[in-house]
Amino acid sequence: MPGTVGRVPNPPAPVSGTPSASGMAAAVPRHDWGGTPLGAWRTWDPAVRAATELLLASPVPMALTLGDEHLLVYNDAYAELIGDRHPDAVGRPAAQVFAESWPLPGVGDAIAHTYRSGEPFLEKETTLPLHRRPGLVEQSVFTRGYSPVRDSAGRIVGVLTVAAETTQVTQQLQSLSDFAAALAGTLTLDDVARVALRYAITAFDADRVSFAVDEGGGGWRMVRRIRGELMDEADERLPPLWRRVPPDWLGPVVASARSGVPHFVDDGQPLRDIAVDRHDQKVRSLAAVPLRASVVRGGLTVGYHVPHVWSAARRALLAASAELVGQAAERARRFETQHGTAQLLQRSMLPEHLPDLPRMRIAARYDPGVDGNAAGGDFYDAFLLPDGGLGIVLGDVAGHDVQAAARMGQVRAALRALALTDPRPDAVLAGLDRLVTSLGAEGDTHELFVTVVFGVVDADRRRLTLASAGHPAPLIRRCAPDGDPVAAYLDVPAGAPLGLGCRPRTVTVPFAPGDTLLLFSDGVVERRWQDLTTGLDALAVAVAGAGSGDPRALCAVATAAVPGATEDDVAVLAVEHALRPSRSTSMEVPAEPTAPSRVRHWMTAQLTEWQVPESIIGGAVLCTSELTTNALLHAGTAARVEIDLSPERLLVSVADSGTRGTVTRAQTDTLSSRGRGLGLIEELSDAWGTDPTVRGSTVWFEILIPPA
Repeated sequence: MPGTVGRVPNPPAPVSGTPSASGMAAAVPRHDWGGTPLGAWRTWDPAVRAATELLLASPVPMALTLGDEHLLVYNDAYAELIGDRHPDAVGRPAAQVFAESWPLPGVGDAIAHTYRSGEPFLEKETTLPLHRRPGLVEQSVFTRGYSPVRDSAGRIVGVLTVAAETTQVTQQLQSLSDFAAALAGTLTLDDVARVALRYAITAFDADRVSFAVDEGGGGWRMVRRIRGELMDEADERLPPLWRRVPPDWLGPVVASARSGVPHFVDDGQPLRDIAVDRHDQKVRSLAAVPLRASVVRGGLTVGYHVPHVWSAARRALLAASAELVGQAAERARRFETQHGTAQLLQRSMLPEHLPDLPRMRIAARYDPGVDGNAAGGDFYDAFLLPDGGLGIVLGDVAGHDVQAAARMGQVRAALRALALTDPRPDAVLAGLDRLVTSLGAEGDTHELFVTVVFGVVDADRRRLTLASAGHPAPLIRRCAPDGDPVAAYLDVPAGAPLGLGCRPRTVTVPFAPGDTLLLFSDGVVERRWQDLTTGLDALAVAVAGAGSGDPRALCAVATAAVPGATEDDVAVLAVEHALRPSRSTSMEVPAEPTAPSRVRHWMTAQLTEWQVPESIIGGAVLCTSELTTNALLHAGTAARVEIDLSPERLLVSVADSGTRGTVTRAQTDTLSSRGRGLGLIEELSDAWGTDPTVRGSTVWFEILIPPA
């Protein structure tokens, strides 16, 4: 019956294959079994001893639980799993040795069931606490099989447990699942590259990883990451440093992508012919796998500085990873084609250059909402009128698609045409109302919702005339000569949106030197979790407290005035009536290694000629040099540096024509070499920001000039 361990009256002859006297094979026969129900080792039933000797000789973790008390016998591999519980666990009841896990489902109950019934049992996956090292509990995953052990008479005397630890496999599967989730949130190929490189360097514990995709029209672009490379929060926000290579490049990542066949090198010099530095030269083992995508061709490589055997499991994991990257790359390519085209369409309809006037400083900012890349209907414009006035407008066409952008273009073009004929704001908006009504009837839709505010600045008479069609009231910042700046909303009748029988009324207000007018869309002040008044109050407080009335600085202040993200588009237009004319100049910077040095010499000479204080020149030149370097490095195109000096402040901007993404503020002390320029600007300037343009980005900073 179960629980009775069979014995023989006389010690049997030694069984063939008696374990050698080392490790558990020596410890088990020498253990004092006489004090247990099992009796002395040499009195054990031959079948039980044979099973024990088989267990002791196995390299696979195995344990026997014998008798009603489930006394433990195990091999060296199992001893490694139980850590500091060995060797005291030998011969002790399993329920005592594993007191914390024995009551868990699939542990004690599974052994007891097999012992009573004789039915084998397979526990496919169980997480158990292990004490491999003193004071450290590890949660490990096992697949375990339980089989009954019988004596020579066929009676069940114990249970054999075979344990296979699958922790590493489980972790790899979990890591692959996390990788898939991270890729699901990517929008662009830059995003895909960042996520893929971060995962590959970590999941495979590699020394070098790379990712390459085809350019679509010939050639390839590749980006790599090196083990130990300093990658902080600022770097993760910047686009990867892509390296463009020709169509016939011999790199393994491109060769695999081109052929669709994976390539593995266990030991050699796989990058010898294409190495660009010592990091490539040191690679001895490399795996290159294609993305296996239907539209985008690309590849992924994982390399080591030491020989590495690519097992079937590792190859399968790498192939699965590459397939996920391929799917994400195809989504990103489609997204960039569709949404990038829509965004370019919208920005191409916005003015690329605003008027440059001696006493009027003008700046604008537009940020698309939703996912940051979709087209929208917000628009702005500023243009000279035949009578010498300045027309300014900001509007919002409902929607976030190509159709909204196209309607925005129609409204903006019609507004300028109407204003050039008759600049009176009420007449312009009345004409636009008829246009929008016609467009709605043509498209058989009543959902064409357009709001707009239009004004005319008369600098000679120091006045501003405005009219609104359902748009938020503009904000004006006034600077008293002997007091602090104040900001207040103009009392402009909002009226109905265009297309709904708009009957606008005009308002004329003073616009004196030192004043700055701010037009904005509702995305600046509206947030889902708070009422509109809270956002309007926050904007007014931020504008009044700004360091200066410079339009570019106020645009940055306005877009950051209300905390939290918005799904709506954000558009801001600021116009300052300057106290005194400013001086400005610019320099075209070629994409050459010597360009930053040339910018430093040019700017130092210019600011010295303008008699700018030396304390300001040093910081301004350093910041401009760093911004120029960043523009040339990340955009890869020529740049344009502009400086504008007024008695109150020095404004410097660096514009590129590449596809660099929005630069985000970061803590100075966490910036690495690639983000150090932004940290310097944070420290040395009074305000700074980044503005997307029709082509590329513009990063600017402002330094206030103290009174003489």
